[in-house]
Amino acid sequence: MLKRLIDHPYFIWALLALPSVPMVSELASGHTGPNGEPMTEYLLHPTGEFAARFLIISMILTPLWMLFPRSGFVRWMVKRRRYFGVAAFGYAALHTVLYVIDMGTLSAILGEFLLLGIWTGWLAMFVFLPLALSSNDYSVRLLGPAWKTLHRTVYVASVATLLHWIFVHNGFGPALVHFAPLAALEFYRIRNSLRRSQVLG
Repeated sequence: MLKRLIDHPYFIWALLALPSVPMVSELASGHTGPNGEPMTEYLLHPTGEFAARFLIISMILTPLWMLFPRSGFVRWMVKRRRYFGVAAFGYAALHTVLYVIDMGTLSAILGEFLLLGIWTGWLAMFVFLPLALSSNDYSVRLLGPAWKTLHRTVYVASVATLLHWIFVHNGFGPALVHFAPLAALEFYRIRNSLRRSQVLG
């Protein structure tokens, strides 16, 4: 019974949506942030952070599976990797909507669009969009081999997200703490794949 509940898509979606509940509640309350800033501005950081976290989780699962091939938990996570990718898009979309509302006008948005910390965020969002829309079995069948090619653009989104985080907040610390494990595991995955290719070759 418990296993059936845990495996149910609605349970997984509810779990992934859980961090957004207090955010939506704060937005609906009409309160301001702790320093008197609009709630749309205050929630920009947490929505962006959760988008990055779910993106990182979706990307580290393959190298984790290579490291721990017998782990039932990692296998369970790998089978549900698309959920985390779509959740990353959902929080990124909320982040973008809050940003647009907080800026207020199109001219204000365009006025800072060319800043490195801004256009990298838009780039990540535009890469996320087709990935989220194609994260279903129908798209896998429809696109065939092109599906994997499309979803490799997630690496573009991850680099853009990292740069967006660093330059918006003018600091490396928090961004690198989040992305360093991903970089280390991807390095392991690539090195392991190259070794296998050399052995097979």
